Amino acid sequence: MVRKAQELFSGIKKGDITSLSQGITLIESRNPDHQKEARELLKLIYPLTGRAKRIAISGTPGVGKSTFIESFGMYLIGKDQKLAVLAIDPTSQRTGGSILGDKTRMTHLSAHKDAFIRPSPNGETLGGIAAKTREAMLLCDAFGFDFIFIETVGVGQSELSVSHLVDFFILLMQPGSGDELQGIKRGILEVSDLVLIHKADGENQKLAKIAQHDFKRSLAILQNDRSWQTPVLACSSLEKTGFEETESVIDKFFKQYNLESRKTQLQIWLKELLMEQLDTKIESLNLKDNLERIYKGQTDILNELDKLSQEIFRD
Repeated sequence: MVRKAQELFSGIKKGDITSLSQGITLIESRNPDHQKEARELLKLIYPLTGRAKRIAISGTPGVGKSTFIESFGMYLIGKDQKLAVLAIDPTSQRTGGSILGDKTRMTHLSAHKDAFIRPSPNGETLGGIAAKTREAMLLCDAFGFDFIFIETVGVGQSELSVSHLVDFFILLMQPGSGDELQGIKRGILEVSDLVLIHKADGENQKLAKIAQHDFKRSLAILQNDRSWQTPVLACSSLEKTGFEETESVIDKFFKQYNLESRKTQLQIWLKELLMEQLDTKIESLNLKDNLERIYKGQTDILNELDKLSQEIFRD
């Protein structure tokens, strides 16, 4: 039985992690009754949101996103910070569920009382973010986490959409990845607020410096109209290096911009919610007769469009 919104809200306010998990499950459900209850929950928690730093972690497969989040997350916890991780997993086509399970890759973080990890299947989206990531992030914000990390699957076009959910965008790359610049979507670099050359340890350190130089040069061209000049740093989760510099850049960004992007985030979310309602309305229409009339030449598609538009918006 699904718990009611008010009960889940009370649990979230009290810091009950089970209530948070069940709340996210509720908002991810496609059941119409659950969706109605989820909307009530979001209305209740919304006044409690706005304090957490929302950060995206993106990068090519194999760059070590989960490893970085595990190590950097433990570093932040060591500084009395609380951390939530919303890790977007590839979706099983058979079951619709997550198939990687980031908790198995973040063993220390997942066991810590000040951390929360939630793998979510990306469903019908193209890899970057899950359909209800924004709402899950708001629940974590209301719960009281200081940082919310959203880990994306890759660096394709769909990953760009996550930049509209977060305040700060980190792109992880590997040493020697300068050659990969051509294969990276230009937009990813344009929205990145920090580029981290990961695995910069041992024999990779020389390659990391070369990659830093290559990315700095590319960013100078791509981001010449931005007031924020994206730093390119090197770090190692293995040797725990570069974390202080990373934290310093994040702090500087938030002090300088003071969550200016939140207005844009709200604007995009409002449009998304309106489109969801419009899609639901369109799906409720029986278009078979309209299509038949168009096909038989009894009318044209623009006349039918006018009729359907009037039907959709008359309510």
